[in-house]
Amino acid sequence: MPLQWQNAIIPILNIYNMPKKPLYIASDHGGYALKKRLIRYIQNELEKKVEDLGPTSYVETDDYPDYAVPLAKKVVKINGQGIVICRNGIGVCMAANKVRGVKAGLGYNLSVAESMRHDDNTNILCLASDHLSEDHAMIIVKKWLTTDFAEDERYLRRLKKVEKLEK
Repeated sequence: MPLQWQNAIIPILNIYNMPKKPLYIASDHGGYALKKRLIRYIQNELEKKVEDLGPTSYVETDDYPDYAVPLAKKVVKINGQGIVICRNGIGVCMAANKVRGVKAGLGYNLSVAESMRHDDNTNILCLASDHLSEDHAMIIVKKWLTTDFAEDERYLRRLKKVEKLEK
């Protein structure tokens, strides 16, 4: 059965309105193949630099915290953005969110990718390689990268409440 998003008319997103923040990507073995495809997509089609933080080769026994946590620390340290990938997206999301200053969310469709940037100002996008096609993952990444934080008072208020939990 075809996915609903495949039949949707997707608005053209201006790739030149993407933030100039540094972008990092990492995965565990489960997300390795999707990571490699997304790197090509981001560099060649979105024309954005992305730094691969590993792994550099497929290792079936690697662990997602070994890649998600260093990426999260780098994103916070230099006010960048990151994409992390594992089989279900949850492991990398849990690990990344343990780093103070990270706002990571699981991007599983276009509207979530948009709202997690627009409403929640996420700085890390988590993806589930076993539950997304390459095409679906690419449009989610594009939507996330081209959506700005709204900075409405209600969103800022909510984020401040979450930040208090980190102290």
